[in-house]
This record gives sequence, C-alpha cells and structure tokens, in this order.
Amino acid sequence: MNSSTVMNSYESYLRKKRLVIAVELILIPILILLSISLGSVTLSLREILSVLFSSASSSTNRSIILNIRLPQVLSALVTGGALALAGAVMQTILQNPLGSPYTLGISHAAAFGAALSVMFFSSSSVLVSSDHIIEILAPYRTALFAFTLSMGASAILIRISRLRTVTPQVMVLVGVTLGSLFTAGTMFLQYFADDVQLSAIVFWTFGDVGRVTWNELLFLSIISVACTIGLLSQSWKYNAIALGSETAAGLGVSIGRLRAVSMGIASLLTAVITATVGVIGFVGLAAPHMARRLTGEDHRFFLISSCLTGSILLMVSDLIARTVLMPRVLPVAIITAFIGAPLFIYLLIKGYH
Repeated sequence: MNSSTVMNSYESYLRKKRLVIAVELILIPILILLSISLGSVTLSLREILSVLFSSASSSTNRSIILNIRLPQVLSALVTGGALALAGAVMQTILQNPLGSPYTLGISHAAAFGAALSVMFFSSSSVLVSSDHIIEILAPYRTALFAFTLSMGASAILIRISRLRTVTPQVMVLVGVTLGSLFTAGTMFLQYFADDVQLSAIVFWTFGDVGRVTWNELLFLSIISVACTIGLLSQSWKYNAIALGSETAAGLGVSIGRLRAVSMGIASLLTAVITATVGVIGFVGLAAPHMARRLTGEDHRFFLISSCLTGSILLMVSDLIARTVLMPRVLPVAIITAFIGAPLFIYLLIKGYH
C-alpha cells in the first residue's frame, strides 16, 4: 500500500468523523426550536423568532420563552454535554466501559455534599416561597460541598483502579457500593431534617433542568466550557491510554497525573451539575457509548461527539418529560433512567463490547 492510498484512506476516515459531528451540530438548533415550541402552550416558529429577534411580540410569549423554556432548553444542552464528557473521560481514564458519574457513585457523593450544605446551613441557604417553591440562596457554597464529597469519591476510585487485581467488574461494584453508602448518608440526614430541610434535600434528588435560572445557567456554562476545553486539550493523551498503560507510559504520558487531573475536572463538572440541577443518571453512561458507535475510539472526535450526543439525549429527554403527560411536567431524571437503565443491563449482558 503506497503513501497516496494511505493518505486517501486517512482523509476518508476524517471526513466520516467530521460528518457525524456536523450532523449533530445541525440537529441541536433544530431540537432547541422544537423544545421551545412544544409544551402546554404551543408556539409557532414565527412567534419564537419574533420574541428572540424582535421587541414587537406578545408579553405572554416573551415570558414563556425567555423566563421558562429557553433557560430550560439551554440548561439541558449544557448539562447533557457536560455529563457525557465526564462519563467519556472516566471510561477512558479508568479503562472501564461502565464508568460514569452516576454508576461510579460520584453523583451520589455530590448529592450527599449538597444535602450536608442544606442541613447545616439551611437558615442561610434555603428559601421557601409562598407557593412552596424552594430556592437555594447559596448555590456556590452548595457546589463547594458537593465538589468536596465528589472529589473524595473520585480519590477512592482512582486509588482502587491502580491495584493490579482490579477488573472493570470490580470497579462497577465499588461504584455501586459508594453510591449506596452516600445514598444512605443522604437518607440519614433526611431522617433528622425539619420540614424545610427535608424539602430542600428531596428537591435535589429529582434531577430537573426546569428550575435553573439565568444566573445559575451562566455559572454552569462558564464552568462547563472551561472544563470542556481542559479535557479536549488532552485528547491525544487519552488516545495513548486507550492503547494501554504501558504504551502510554512509553509515549511519555504521566498516567497518574493525568488520572488525577481528569478525574478532578470530571468531578467538578458532576458537582456543579448536581448542585444546580440535582442528580441526573445514565446520561454520562449512555451518551459516550452512542458516540463511540458513531465516531470510534479516536478521542479527538469521540469526546466532541460525546458532548453533542449527551446534549441531544438530554434535550430529547426533557422534551418527552414536558409533553408526555401534559400539562403535568415530569423531572427529566425519570426519563433518562428509563433510557439508561436498559442500556446498562444490555452492556452487562453483552460483556461491555
């Protein structure tokens, strides 16, 4: 095979990956418009564009779009992409195809941290309005507690993953155990909580992008973009790790440092998301596997596709949650569980292939 043939094959390989990403990029704005349009009040494309690009629009439509649907859709976009990226990185770093913030217990640890913040600082952290809507007044402190606990869970996972006798099955069992442990801790706090504290803690257990405000969305977006850039910049190192630890070390990759930094960034994403929208399971597991089917293992494309696939998956789930039982709106975490749980079982049965 001459060099010209090799180059042509490589160019064809790149075109296929870029085409997949381009299709996903085109699909996202279509889903955004569709999600804004559908709901208990259906809005036409003309009405949506009038609100977004013109001041001459109905005040009711402006309130629905700008105060309710647009921040909710954008929150699903950011949250889905961040969770999927965190899951993809965890699967690579731990060399475990069942790795994700949810299956490894990191989301549960973050939820326990948020519960601790609410439990011990509820007088300055929680506000219950006259219509029984709960608002967290100190989201940054809550995120700090969530991050601290999720980092503790990540440190345990990294430590165990370094043991030579540990298999992917063992890592899954460790994740399940950690998840059960932190869930028990959250239940313990709930048992001793007063009505306001209990309501606030339960508030976090229902993962829902519909409660995100514009300020919280801005905070979540800044963290997500910064973490995404940091993880994407390590794509070639993840490719080296995918070839095996010995190969990566031979190529000059500091595996220990890369694991610690990557798990730290993934934990930060998980903590901020959990502190903002609650626990949303299985997006970090399902989306990377979908992306892997589309783009393969090349992390230059796989990580980007995972982000886009996660955003699409969560936006579709949110759309279903808002429309399946109209006018009643379901928490999006219920829909992602219905999608992700069968996939998790399928992966276990098929042996992760």
